[in-house]
Amino acid sequence: MAQQSIIQLMDTTLRDGEQTQAVSFSPAEKVSIGKALLQKLKIDRIEVASARVSEGEKDAVTKLNNWALKEGLLERIEVLGFVDHTLSVDWIVDTGGKVLNLLSKGSLKHCTEQLGKTLDEHIKDVKQTIEYAQSQGLSVNIYLEDWSNGYKDSPEYVYDMLEKLQDSGIAHFMLPDTLGVMSPDEVFDSLSDMVKRFPDLQFDFHPHNDYGLATANAVYAVKAGVCAIHCTMNCLGERAGNASLTEVAVVLKDKLGRQVNIDESEIHNLSQLVENFSGKRIADNTPIVGADVFTQTSGIHADGDKKGGLYISALTPERFARSRSYALGKMSGKASLAKNLEAMDIELDADQQLKLLQRIVRLGDQKATISADDLPFIIADLLERNDYNYVELLNCSINSGLELESTVSIRVRVNDNIYKTSGSGNGGFDAFICAMKKVLDKENFQFPELLDYQLRIPPGGQTSALTECTVTWADGEGQIATRGVNANQVLAGIGATIRMINLKLHQSA
Repeated sequence: MAQQSIIQLMDTTLRDGEQTQAVSFSPAEKVSIGKALLQKLKIDRIEVASARVSEGEKDAVTKLNNWALKEGLLERIEVLGFVDHTLSVDWIVDTGGKVLNLLSKGSLKHCTEQLGKTLDEHIKDVKQTIEYAQSQGLSVNIYLEDWSNGYKDSPEYVYDMLEKLQDSGIAHFMLPDTLGVMSPDEVFDSLSDMVKRFPDLQFDFHPHNDYGLATANAVYAVKAGVCAIHCTMNCLGERAGNASLTEVAVVLKDKLGRQVNIDESEIHNLSQLVENFSGKRIADNTPIVGADVFTQTSGIHADGDKKGGLYISALTPERFARSRSYALGKMSGKASLAKNLEAMDIELDADQQLKLLQRIVRLGDQKATISADDLPFIIADLLERNDYNYVELLNCSINSGLELESTVSIRVRVNDNIYKTSGSGNGGFDAFICAMKKVLDKENFQFPELLDYQLRIPPGGQTSALTECTVTWADGEGQIATRGVNANQVLAGIGATIRMINLKLHQSA
């Protein structure tokens, strides 16, 4: 059988993926995912359910089939059914379905120990179900459950089974590595043997990821000559999950030069949809779809990209309707900062950029999470600063509790004097003001009246985002507003207060 240039992808997120622990899609969610897979991602085939599971499942499959019929996509929707003569077939027909994926026993051990039957007895039952399905207008594919172990332990059983079924009008013979036990070499050797022995049959490979080899195994299956690979979005599936549709599609295209019929620009959106509906969050470093995979953290990488795209591969973010970003933190360099400023259309002189970079690195050392959304806060805070350093907060400890008065202990420098004191109040900020008044009373400083206190985080910011606090104070006949930026809300307010004190002391100097 000649190698296929176009490889079909069959997504089983809605069937095998739903066997993930604690994942259960509602009918509306199942319909939404199915529509997105077929209409937006343009996947070749989807397996959407197991027959006879529940009335909710039947309702979801019926709605999806009704929609697919109108869109001309009905033949691309498949349902897992069982060797039960009429029962699974009738269930699928009732939903308006057209394709049965029949689950048979692909290993001698499963056939004899689980069913308690000989191969001939099992084949008789399988053919009975196939014939009934075909009489009802269904196309039939067949799974050889536990094929990987069946081929290893009793290959003659597998050969005999296919010889007895090859003339039954089966469209796809689907070979699962049910327990995810195969290595790439084992996949290649066994599937090459199957393809050579049965050159007229269409083989699918259904990998699982128990050893973390599902994507590699899919690649070697295609090299061996199979025509289709089964995957799930976000690697959903029983135990360690199935092969990742995203990884398989991209690797087959980039590394084997095979064509896959999907719209790559929809991969990320679909991954997020499945993530939200399943409740299973993917890691930030998940290939292609993870939050951080198009973020350069090292300043060296940003410098290389700036000077000639030295750290850019075929996996460009634009290919997947995403964008590249440059992380801000203790590993940031001038190039990382420059890339972020360029994206925001902000111009700073060399001295301002140096001070800004020093501030970012210092925040990174404190394990603060800094995003591009935080950058305007830091810049505004930096540009608002003057070289007034009459008062410097050296240490600050804040204790607060429910139904308890807050306390603050501080060590502060005022000019050339170091003071240690404490204060208490209604919340950490009030306790800090109390402590600072004790210190500044010695310097004859009069605290202005606080008029307004505002906190905000960047639009779309996370709970770890920097906080901007703007405090408005009465200043004689007018007002002044000072700003503080910190990941801690109280410390942001304290920063704004220290700036007000320095500004007032400078005015009176």
